[in-house]
Amino acid sequence: MGLFANLRNLLFGAPDPPSQDVTSGPREAVDPFTGEHNRVGPEVGQERLPPLRYRSTLRKTPITGGVTYAFAHRNPRTGDWLDFSSDSDARWLDYYGLPHLKTPQDLADWLEMPLGRLVWLTHRLKEGMRPQSEQESHYHYCWVKKRSIGDRLIESPKPLLKDAQRRVLRGILDRVPPHTNAHGFVAGRSILSNARPHVGRRILLKLDLENFYPSVRFPRVAAIYRSLGFSREVGIWLARLTTSIPPHNLARSGTRLASSVAYSPYQTRHLPQGAPTSPALANLSAYSLDVRLTGLARAFDLNYTRYADDLTFSGSHRFGGALRDFIPLVGEVINSERFRVNRRKRKIVRDSQRQTVTGVVVNSKPNISRTDFDRLKAILYNCVKHGPSTQNHDGHENFADHLRGSIAHVRHLNRARGDHLLEMFRRIDWDR
Repeated sequence: MGLFANLRNLLFGAPDPPSQDVTSGPREAVDPFTGEHNRVGPEVGQERLPPLRYRSTLRKTPITGGVTYAFAHRNPRTGDWLDFSSDSDARWLDYYGLPHLKTPQDLADWLEMPLGRLVWLTHRLKEGMRPQSEQESHYHYCWVKKRSIGDRLIESPKPLLKDAQRRVLRGILDRVPPHTNAHGFVAGRSILSNARPHVGRRILLKLDLENFYPSVRFPRVAAIYRSLGFSREVGIWLARLTTSIPPHNLARSGTRLASSVAYSPYQTRHLPQGAPTSPALANLSAYSLDVRLTGLARAFDLNYTRYADDLTFSGSHRFGGALRDFIPLVGEVINSERFRVNRRKRKIVRDSQRQTVTGVVVNSKPNISRTDFDRLKAILYNCVKHGPSTQNHDGHENFADHLRGSIAHVRHLNRARGDHLLEMFRRIDWDR
């Protein structure tokens, strides 16, 4: 409950205490439609709780007479300095084993870099706190075609930023466990652990979250760091360090031109697909979504798992009769958690068809599809017969490692088939 309470208090503030004890006797309330005064309370059998209202915690921020730390914030109305460094929660930091950081200088020291470099990496002094060109940005940009329709922006951090993000990942994010039903990019979990709960089920419902990474915006990322116990100041700086906002002229720059529709999700600060910290932050941002969908699935006697942006529900034959009610409910939960369903990728698969979950066939046991197995077997056969140089059609830099990885994936799902392919691999003459 602490994670959700911290998120709630950050976004809405702490709740106001009730103005009076609602059980102490009758009181007057104003009808919001008629304006009439009505007596309510135990005397008339109508016990009502006062509405829960929240006040901004910004008003409780200590105001100092001068600057207490570098890059402190200033009240735009009065010019007074605001202290955003004094509201960390040591209890949560100790619970997760996280460093006690309160100011930008603390964060820079922990990252083992000068404060000036941290300022440079976060574009703190740039107009709009964003790069003005691709040359100024700390990311490489590349538009790639999606498997279905549209374009996806890959944002790969440059070496200095990537090193800082890896420190954040190892020292902070890896210490915070995601939901038990999240299987993507989680140590000890895989596509196989994601598929196992759905083996032998009569009906599968597969959904996809649209623009998963760019839909996680800067405020949500800052809220995640705040919920872990960091001060508001450090939460803001960590969020800037692990999010991205491309330059305004990206669509007209040297990268492949994408449509305005494809570019629109990236015009505000968001999680970059390509940064080492993004998968962990995406899982934490979807924690509340996983909690709610797990509860909803349990109410319908279903199994639920999520691998990155792929959501899977499975159930017995009774699930078929409940789909008409269940799908809209799932959509409402996803929308309320500020994600969106990609309606083009929604699939309902029954056990009379081949059922796959994240590439794993789950009809009777976890297995590789016959099509994928036959394709890899044919490649290995031709490598043995004609030489591997004739089969690297996709131009893999290290074709041998690519084949080893593919064989390891098959062995992970089906040991007997994988061993057969491995024996073929050992017969390849790599000098041909």
